[in-house]
Amino acid sequence: MTETTRTQAATTLAEVEKVTAMVLPEPGTAIVALEEAAAPQAEAIRKRMAELDMTNTQSIISFGSAAQAELQVISQEMLAGVKNKDVGPAGDSLRNIVTTIRGFSISELDVRRERSWWEKLIGRAAPFAKFVARFEEVQGQIDKVTGDLLTHEHTLLKDIKSLDILYSKTLSFYDELALYIAAGEAKLKDLDNKVIPAKEAEVAATPEVDQVKEAQELRDLRSARDDLDRRVHDLKLTRQVTMQSLPSIRLVQENDKSLVTKINSTLVNTVPLWETQLAQAVTIQRSKEAAEAVRAANDLTNELLTANADNLQQANRVVRTEMERGVFDIESVKKANATLVATIEESLAIADEGKARRASAEEELRKMEAELRDTLSAARARKNGIGDTVGGAA
Repeated sequence: MTETTRTQAATTLAEVEKVTAMVLPEPGTAIVALEEAAAPQAEAIRKRMAELDMTNTQSIISFGSAAQAELQVISQEMLAGVKNKDVGPAGDSLRNIVTTIRGFSISELDVRRERSWWEKLIGRAAPFAKFVARFEEVQGQIDKVTGDLLTHEHTLLKDIKSLDILYSKTLSFYDELALYIAAGEAKLKDLDNKVIPAKEAEVAATPEVDQVKEAQELRDLRSARDDLDRRVHDLKLTRQVTMQSLPSIRLVQENDKSLVTKINSTLVNTVPLWETQLAQAVTIQRSKEAAEAVRAANDLTNELLTANADNLQQANRVVRTEMERGVFDIESVKKANATLVATIEESLAIADEGKARRASAEEELRKMEAELRDTLSAARARKNGIGDTVGGAA
């Protein structure tokens, strides 16, 4: 934010406090009748009754319209001011400045962060120079937006003052309508209680040949009385609508006051804080980069010392181990001896098993040889006839 904008925002602060502290009066509700009104108010009611000419229809139709003339002038001036404005809403400027700050990403500074797919594709990290350029761009945007906010603030202050005048004139119109309504009701009461009955008596007392003219005047008077009754009813409706517009004006004004207060707080407090934080972000990042460089050098030294110590330990372990070994490892000799013993035992077991199988085979051979001899002996006996003789004797 420029120094000029900061000075103007601080100067406007007093005016903002004055405007926001103003309390608008509340409208009255009762319509005081002529008989109950105090002397000044009763005189004002009679003055407005004098504006009525029951023989002039235009006088009845326009009854009370003069009270709205000044209000219409104020309203038209405000509408013309709205048409002449060529600046956007203040809320847009507030949103723009928030968007600008949020678009300033400090995470882009961290070269060890997880890079995006595009940065991985082109093999490039966000450089610090690009960040500084982004900071300068954001600073320019803040200056522009704060200038716009200051313009909006002055415009809203003018609107608030105009709404004060509009509220005052509307309240005056509201009170003026009450006088016209009281005047109209008093006139209607006078017509109903005095004028019309007197005219009716006059018509009744008029000779028959002249009654047509008098009767027409009576009908015209009654018609004018009904027109006035409708006009008073319209004035009551207008007063009700006017009473409803008063809180609407106050609501719009309160919204403008809130927005002016928010804008001024943003210019005086928030924007300088943002700028301080942004400047600190750049300074902190520069310090961080220097610290990172020192830490990298220290880490490299420590890594070299640790790596050399580890290498020395591993080399010493290998050399000493080989020096302390014998020609043959006891485990190898032990394993070879166990294998040899197992081989001898296995050989003896195989030999015993073969001897047993041979003995068993020899026994089987003796049995087979005996069976064969017995069979051959029996065959020779049958061939000599011994068997036949034995069979015949039987």
